[in-house]
Amino acid sequence: MKTEAIIFDLDGTLWDATHGILKTWNIALEQNGNIREPVSYEELSACLGLPMDAIAKKLFPDIAKETQKKVMDDCCRLENEYLTEYGGTLFPALEETLSKLQETYELYIVSNCQCGYIEAFLKAHHLESYFKDIECWGNTNQFKGANIRLLMERNHIKSAVYVGDTQGDADASREAGIPFVFCEYGFGSVDSSDYSISTFADLLKLSF
Repeated sequence: MKTEAIIFDLDGTLWDATHGILKTWNIALEQNGNIREPVSYEELSACLGLPMDAIAKKLFPDIAKETQKKVMDDCCRLENEYLTEYGGTLFPALEETLSKLQETYELYIVSNCQCGYIEAFLKAHHLESYFKDIECWGNTNQFKGANIRLLMERNHIKSAVYVGDTQGDADASREAGIPFVFCEYGFGSVDSSDYSISTFADLLKLSF
């Protein structure tokens, strides 16, 4: 069956927003009484791709769950506001590649992020027209594999591939029953993949 759709992860796949995330999360920590030392780049990098509740447990293991949620809510609010205005760093040739892919495939995004994060990416970089639908953990409280299936069912997609950069993305693809494309330029590593790309534009060389 011909592949109808390409579904993308966001962080480490379409853009790098770690500078803005790190800046706003540490502002949120200050606003919450410096409940811990500033988050480092290495700590943040290890969190990318995880659902927000898992990030809260990882960064704030010694505080009450209710406080974890409040701090993460503040982090996410400031992050969304900042990224909507300033954006992040798009990977090279991203928009040109999306434009060419759109001629053959329907394009989607599924991420483990909070509500509003994908929208911030799209608005900041004026990319709304390339993607038919999006889904995230913040909307459904479900993990990525379930959200891929949900998005596919909602859009009547019979055949798709998922493009991501972490083992979690590879696992989600397997859970959803679709092939996985590994972005070697991203933030993570994987045990195996169906396809791999060293640059975003390499997607144009693949035959699904």
